[in-house]
Amino acid sequence: MSMPWLFQSIPALLLALSLLFALSSPSVEASVHLYAGEKFVTKGNAFVVHAGSEGIYSSSSNRNESSYIRFEKITFKRPKEFSNVSSLPIHAVIFEVDDRETIGGSAYGGQRAVCCTADLAKLGVCTQGEIIHRQSIKNPGWPQVFGVSFGVDDLTSTLKSKTIQITKTGMYNLYFIHCDPNLKELVVEGKSVWKNPSGYLPGRMAPLMNFYGFMSLVFVILGVFWFSQYARFWKEVLPLQNCITLVITLGMFEVALWYFDYAEFNETGVRPTGTTVWAVTFGTVKRTVSRLIILTVCMGYGVVRPTLGGLTSKVAMLGGTFILASEVLELVENVGAISDLSGKARLFFVLPVAFLDAFFILWIFISLSGTLNKLQARRMLGKLDIYRKFTNALAVTVIVSVGWICYELHFKFSDVYNERWQNAWIIPAFWQVLSFSLLCVICALWAPSQNSMRYAYSGDPSEEFDKDDTLTLIKPSPMPSKDVRSPTEVMPVYGGNGVSNGDMEEDKTE
Repeated sequence: MSMPWLFQSIPALLLALSLLFALSSPSVEASVHLYAGEKFVTKGNAFVVHAGSEGIYSSSSNRNESSYIRFEKITFKRPKEFSNVSSLPIHAVIFEVDDRETIGGSAYGGQRAVCCTADLAKLGVCTQGEIIHRQSIKNPGWPQVFGVSFGVDDLTSTLKSKTIQITKTGMYNLYFIHCDPNLKELVVEGKSVWKNPSGYLPGRMAPLMNFYGFMSLVFVILGVFWFSQYARFWKEVLPLQNCITLVITLGMFEVALWYFDYAEFNETGVRPTGTTVWAVTFGTVKRTVSRLIILTVCMGYGVVRPTLGGLTSKVAMLGGTFILASEVLELVENVGAISDLSGKARLFFVLPVAFLDAFFILWIFISLSGTLNKLQARRMLGKLDIYRKFTNALAVTVIVSVGWICYELHFKFSDVYNERWQNAWIIPAFWQVLSFSLLCVICALWAPSQNSMRYAYSGDPSEEFDKDDTLTLIKPSPMPSKDVRSPTEVMPVYGGNGVSNGDMEEDKTE
């Protein structure tokens, strides 16, 4: 059973999974935040709805490139059975992350509260039942706090449409908060629109659009090199090179789809679910196929063994498990609302992928060690040289990956309030650059050439032990055929009994 068989069921599997997710998932919002019956939850002594958090750049001098947060038809609804009394105000609170300490307070150094308590009211710093807030010293006029309340018998209360101009670059947070315990089962509907000077793309995602545009260009350059070599030496192409062609093609589609995803997001403010799903799917297939190719190459498939034998089903099972776990994780992170996931919920999706990745790495290096030993024992020096370079590239990739994972964990744990949101795009971008770099190394090592077939498994023992045949990539001069003999070979040399020496040699071999 050959290696390409492992990839035959991948497209159909991922297509079915992606379509199922796209049809079953609700529309995804980001810069246009929709509120469809969002319920308030208890946080300390307040009732809260987290309505959005985004990095926003300050408005430019051009009026057409302003930054703002706009409220449209924000309506609060309560059940009829609780409408026989008026209510305390329901506030919309907008603040920049540096001003987070201006919301809430505590009496005598006790527990911090958002709603004014009796003790704080006695100190005269606030009115009991109201939200505690004070003006920022760094950013005058902030935080922005305004609201509405219910009158007797009112079932709905609508916030006036309002646009807040952003004059300072920062991470802005929007919360709907009330302190009235009588407002049970209160929900909020409507939408808020968040805009940066260059479009609706959130600040932390804005650099990714340009990044994926750049990656599309470099993939095209790699593709031109690879496909030109592929077309030039198509008669000498190995199955491994067909798989590398597949990875390059998937990579081209992935980065292009991510670019179009962010471009449409930036234009409309609503993330296109279909484009996002396809970008995620192409990326997942590319990562899975890449891992399977590396694993099977490290096992010596096509080099020291013609098939994977009994390992085929195990490799296929590992690949299938990884592609499902990775697809679910990427769909949840990119198509679903990440902020809705608690730490434990996200960990539930991340752990399987991390475990499978670790298993891939372990299996790859164990297999690679065995293949290197076989190549060295058979003195296949040309193949051995390529595999040693490949081993060095893999080792560097793993070491850099571990180091970057440590940095990523430090980055996330030390940036609890997303204050470094302007640099957050570097985290996903780095993994793209690293995987592309490894792909370039693989393309350089196994580029199609006139000598490609010399590095494929032939099953000829004489070739395996021939040192001169594996020393260089340069095509050797053609060897004379067994049927073509030199003049001296054509002339028979007779022994004393009249029988040619050639006939005597034939008799010996018989």
